[in-house]
Amino acid sequence: MNWQVTLDQLEAGSVRAATQDEQGDWQANSEVKKAILAAFKAGVNKECGGIYQGFVDKNNLPTREFTCSDNVRLVPGGSAVRRGAHVASGVIIMPPAYINVGAFVDSGTMVDSHALIGSCAQIGKNVHVSAAVQIGGVLEPIGANPVIVEDNAFLSAGVVIVEGIVVKKGAVLAPGVCLSASVPVYDCVNQVMLEKGADIPAYAVVVPGTRPVSGEWAVAQGLNMACALIVKYRDEKSNASLALESLLR
Repeated sequence: MNWQVTLDQLEAGSVRAATQDEQGDWQANSEVKKAILAAFKAGVNKECGGIYQGFVDKNNLPTREFTCSDNVRLVPGGSAVRRGAHVASGVIIMPPAYINVGAFVDSGTMVDSHALIGSCAQIGKNVHVSAAVQIGGVLEPIGANPVIVEDNAFLSAGVVIVEGIVVKKGAVLAPGVCLSASVPVYDCVNQVMLEKGADIPAYAVVVPGTRPVSGEWAVAQGLNMACALIVKYRDEKSNASLALESLLR
């Protein structure tokens, strides 16, 4: 796969670093990731000019530029979208924020201040990525799935999602929720513990929690470790409170 063609296709949204099958499962596109890695290998460090005077990056992965015809609102103040990232019509990016190569941000999504959309991460339609949200990226290993956030999800301030976690449509993550393959998630509604690394269910409302650490010494010290708790599933009341953000568009 030609890396130059692939980067163009990624920006256009005609190819993606991960795709969803008919059963709704997501799979990494290893050919796309190989092309991105080939681009890094082919590039050479170059001094950036203009407003990025004093910065150095690969010459073939420059920061993207937008015009009004793109219908993307990139507010001044230190944000950047890297070459090979798709930003759809209607997206708003508040400063400072960063969207890395291979990422896909679908229409109507807001990326708020101090937010990171990591390499190859896939963000759906009408997602709110609040301030200081960190969405991890992945290029290697080739077959590793990126973080996926499906349509209409709401990621509150300070949320961290890494290691290929999938947040299904309409889910709400409260401030400070951290999700990774090793963080246990307890569904308090259905009274089950999800398998580690499992998808966050559609319309789940997730808050940060703690659980006791096992072992005699840890118990004696009163130690706890982080977990995540599904405390409810979205209803009309919670939907109405989240709809207020549409005024910002």
